[in-house]
Amino acid sequence: MSNLLLILLLLSIGVALMVVLGERFAKPMDSASQQKLSRWLMPLVGFALVLSLIKYYW
Repeated sequence: MSNLLLILLLLSIGVALMVVLGERFAKPMDSASQQKLSRWLMPLVGFALVLSLIKYYW
């Protein structure tokens, strides 16, 4: 049980650190780069799902 609490504590600290650093140092994306990323996002998600199904049934 103590291992679980330690893992949850470390995970919470890591997420809080990412949020603080992301708010401080991240720059907002312009619409052109958002459009480039969104064009690739759905095919990559579909590819990941297909790979997951292959791995499951393998």
